[in-house]
Amino acid sequence: MNELYPERNILCIDLKSFFASCECVERGLNPFTYPLVVANKKQGQGAITLAVTPYLKTLGVKSRGRLYEIKPDIKYYIANPRMELYIRKSKEVIGIYLDFVSSEDLHIYSIDECFLDVTHYLKMYKMTDEELATKILNTIYEKTGLTATCGIGPNMLLAKIAMDIEAKHNQNNIAKWTYNDIKDKLWPITPLSNMWGIGKRMEKKLNNLGIYKVEDLATSDQNLLKDKFGIMGLELWNHANGIDLSVIKDYKKLAKSESYSHSQVLFKDYNENNIQLIINEMVEVLATRLHKNNKLTGCIGFGIGYSKEIDNGFYHSIKLDNPTDSIGEITKYCLIMFDKFYEYLPIRKVSISLGNLEKKTNCQLSLFNNIENNNTDNYNQTVDEIKNKFGKNSLLKATNLLQDSTAIERNKKIGGHYA
Repeated sequence: MNELYPERNILCIDLKSFFASCECVERGLNPFTYPLVVANKKQGQGAITLAVTPYLKTLGVKSRGRLYEIKPDIKYYIANPRMELYIRKSKEVIGIYLDFVSSEDLHIYSIDECFLDVTHYLKMYKMTDEELATKILNTIYEKTGLTATCGIGPNMLLAKIAMDIEAKHNQNNIAKWTYNDIKDKLWPITPLSNMWGIGKRMEKKLNNLGIYKVEDLATSDQNLLKDKFGIMGLELWNHANGIDLSVIKDYKKLAKSESYSHSQVLFKDYNENNIQLIINEMVEVLATRLHKNNKLTGCIGFGIGYSKEIDNGFYHSIKLDNPTDSIGEITKYCLIMFDKFYEYLPIRKVSISLGNLEKKTNCQLSLFNNIENNNTDNYNQTVDEIKNKFGKNSLLKATNLLQDSTAIERNKKIGGHYA
């Protein structure tokens, strides 16, 4: 295989209906025959179904819906969420993974999902990757009572998608995909949001471009995707073609470069309709630090934390071809990551980081840039000087006066002048 298609043995393991299964195991119940929903009873019929047992899923009940959406003729029992229990059970399973691989070959993706690189363990165990996956899944069940599914692939992407799309439908809960399966198994996936890394909002934007299934994305013009979505557009194209150069060990490396970060816990639930305002304001704060210190960022990290009862979210980062200090550019990439990964759940936290910082020594201009864009530095400097002299609330955008804005109160709490 060429360098775009490395051959590794990656396992992606997910604990099936994790929260609901934990509750059933604690009660001595079978999640495959018992109708249990994990939800906050105090919130009534509007409560989010954080998890439902596999049995209820066979009846059409979905996780992350609302209780009132469950058909009246379906009988079910409600268990209040217990995060302490789920964290304890998750640690038990991670301990099992570490009995098979070293920590550097384990990537914890979420509380119920992990990646294992078993490439260099197969000879030691004298097993194929499928045999080792079977051994790990059986051990999880024997020691914890939890059922897991596993996708196997030559890279993290194909392992994850094999698990999401096929493994849960197989009797042994295991599915293995190779590069030969890209056209027959990956390309037919539709709707696009069924593919890892494409959320509902990103799906709509791709649909507007006439892209409805993964094959459409894989055969699209790369330049068009890059123009529309920046570097993320190329990543979408790569993933649609089964290309993923991520290595689990890379996730273990600590960032050595200086970085600026900003996170905000929100005082109420936000959603896709009003969160952009918060993102814009937070990017402004970080960009001001870049301008003040004459720095450019080459890596943007963006994360969303959902409401406490869900206790989940996402955090992803993207490396830029051309480092920037532009508020518009940074905001654009944050919103692209939001569109890609947001799950339409209530938002209570936003995190943004700017890494791979470098000194802004000179600027390469483009003949295709608008002259107004080339005067941005002067504008930013003037705004920053006024705010530094007279206080952060001395100059406000009209959007800062909106009800959902947190800028004015946040500026009061962290001081009127820039440090």
